Amino acid sequence: MASESKNPIIQRPTSENNQISSKKNPINLFPKQPECSHVSCYCEENVYKLCQDVSSKHSSEIHKCFVVFVSNPSRTVPLWRQRAGKDEDKLVIWDYHVIFLYQPEPEKCLVYDLDSELPFPTYVHKYVTETFRTDHILKPDYFRYFRVIPASDFLKEFSSDRRHMKRPDGTWIKPPPNYPAIQTAANAHNLEDYIQMDSSKGPGQVLNLTQFVQRFYKPAT
Repeated sequence: MASESKNPIIQRPTSENNQISSKKNPINLFPKQPECSHVSCYCEENVYKLCQDVSSKHSSEIHKCFVVFVSNPSRTVPLWRQRAGKDEDKLVIWDYHVIFLYQPEPEKCLVYDLDSELPFPTYVHKYVTETFRTDHILKPDYFRYFRVIPASDFLKEFSSDRRHMKRPDGTWIKPPPNYPAIQTAANAHNLEDYIQMDSSKGPGQVLNLTQFVQRFYKPAT
C-alpha cells in the first residue's frame, strides 16, 4: 500500500445499509490489535507476522487461514473504514492491501485487518459491507479483485526485499520494519506476483468481489 489516489471514484447510490448483526464473539487467534506487529504501509509483512503467530501458537488452525491481497489492474482500490482515511467514511485508495482471514467453520469466517477501524476481528459479511461496500457504486477502474492464498503457502513462498518502498535515490518512502526482510531460498522478491491480478499467473486464486463473498460468506439456512 505504497500510494494513494485522490481521484473521484464514486457514483452516488440512492441508499445503502451497512448494518450487519453477528451471532457471538469468536475465539481470537491473536492478542489485542495494538499488541500485534504492525508497520504502516507494510501490510503484506504485517499479515506474514500474523501467519507466523498462528503457525507457532495454533498450528492446528493454520490450514483454516488465508492471506488475501486486494488490488486491480489500475492499482487503485478504494477501502472504507480505514484508520488512514481522512474523511467521515475513512475512505482511502491504495495500490493494494492485504488482510488475514480465518475460517474455523464453513459458515463462519473472520477478517483481521490491522489497518481498519472495525473490530479485530470482524465477521466477513460485516467487513465486506463496510470496507468494500459494492462495485456497483464505482467506476470500473476501481473494481476490487482478491488473490486468495492459503496461509501455509504464503509462509513458505512469500519474499520481499522491500524495493517497492524505496525512492530512486535509495531513500525510504516509509521506514521499514526493524526485523530482516522476509526472504526464501528460491526468491529474494516476489511481491509483485501477489499484487498483480492476472488469474493465469501467480499463487492462489483470483476472485472478483462477488466471487469473494460467495467463497467466504455462507449464510445460515
